[in-house]
Amino acid sequence: MNHVQPDEIELDATPFDKLREECGVMAVYGHPEAARMTYWGLYSLQHRGQESGGIATSNGEDIIDVKGMGLVSEIFTDDVLQKLPGQMAIGHTRYSTTGDSALLNAQPIRVESTKGLIAIAHNGNLVNLGTAKERLERDGAVFQTTSDTEIIVQLIAHSAETTLVDCIADSLSQVDGAFSIVMMTRNRIFAARDPRGFRPLCMGRIPGVDGKPDTFVFASETCALDLLHAKYERDVQPGELVMVSEDGVTSRYFNTTTKQASCIFEHVYFARPDSKVFGRWVQKSREEMGRQLARESAVEADLVVPVPDSGVTAAIGYSAESGIPFNFGLIRNHYVGRTFIEPTQRVRDFGVRMKLNPSRALLEGKRIILIDDSIIRGTTSRKIVRMCRAAGAKEVHMRISCPPTISPCFYGVDTPSTKELIAANNTIEEIRQFIEADSLAYLSLGGVLKACGAYEPHGNSFCTACYTGNYPTQWVDVDEILPAVAVKV
Repeated sequence: MNHVQPDEIELDATPFDKLREECGVMAVYGHPEAARMTYWGLYSLQHRGQESGGIATSNGEDIIDVKGMGLVSEIFTDDVLQKLPGQMAIGHTRYSTTGDSALLNAQPIRVESTKGLIAIAHNGNLVNLGTAKERLERDGAVFQTTSDTEIIVQLIAHSAETTLVDCIADSLSQVDGAFSIVMMTRNRIFAARDPRGFRPLCMGRIPGVDGKPDTFVFASETCALDLLHAKYERDVQPGELVMVSEDGVTSRYFNTTTKQASCIFEHVYFARPDSKVFGRWVQKSREEMGRQLARESAVEADLVVPVPDSGVTAAIGYSAESGIPFNFGLIRNHYVGRTFIEPTQRVRDFGVRMKLNPSRALLEGKRIILIDDSIIRGTTSRKIVRMCRAAGAKEVHMRISCPPTISPCFYGVDTPSTKELIAANNTIEEIRQFIEADSLAYLSLGGVLKACGAYEPHGNSFCTACYTGNYPTQWVDVDEILPAVAVKV
């Protein structure tokens, strides 16, 4: 193996050693306060991206959009929301995976095309965008951004189909990869998921009052519906295109043959525990991950301690199954902003201590089990183990509620390349030595699939490429895996 040296990892480490969320999307149809409803929904989805945000509304004649860098609450003041009239809106909160981190690539993207005025917001990542973009440019397309989302709009504009619905379906059938999208014209809302269903997208309804029509809501996660008092109706299905207009809700499929491969990391880490994702409660999956982890890798200890916040639910499950008491031995400061991320190593090391502080009263003299959802580069885990020992912990056993991450993701998750993933280059024992834990164990692949209901009747089929290296699409960026160029495999 090409072992990753500790010094190399330290220099490249981010202050909080986690995979980065992708994006969150929202859409509201038929509400007089559509922009404000979308803002509240995006607020609930802020965990899916904190880099930029945007809302576009339609008043039936024009589409107006406002985008900005930063958090949703920083961009959309009351004054700004009042400038977004209309009963239809779509919104987006972003963390860049494809395209530069710049206002230019903030979404929704608004385009005046040959098919009319269109605004689009996209969660995911297209993997065949290079060939699609080259073909579109040969046909005369001029791209305004470096985001892969614009490719979908250009495909719609260049489609030979006659109706807009057919153009959208034709365009979506040409792109490969992950996409949960919401789109808006002057008088219609569209929502669609890629045929594999990589990313979540659900539909809800707010009953109308005093004889007024119902309001329809689409969101990346059901937690956004809860805030709006919208009743969850169903998920947008993989390969499905849903349209909402004054005639009601209609649906069609643009692909029914591709095998589902929903992202298992949504249940492991990305989604909020109070959301129902891919038809299953995330809280249920994570608690079962902890229980299964306790069955697979029990160890004698005095206390189960989660790494907050990502390890909390799995730690509850581990404690319940093992009978070992649970407590918050690490306290997280939720008021640390993004500004502490600095290039110097001294400030990087300080970053973890700014976010987490051990409770000496709980840890001193105890054998503890630290529960976290993943180890990516290993640097943060090592700092946390050292922190616990400094607070008096007698033994520190690390347990991870998913398998080792050995491969990068190409479907809307910001994953380091293989050379930066500690589990791709080191044995579990070498990782244990690096993070300085007394023991280390990961949840098995079968264990995480079982916890997420994959083996139940009508259970989901999941993408586990980050754990196996087996990708569900034909196109991958081999340069991220091997010193080669992107090829078809």
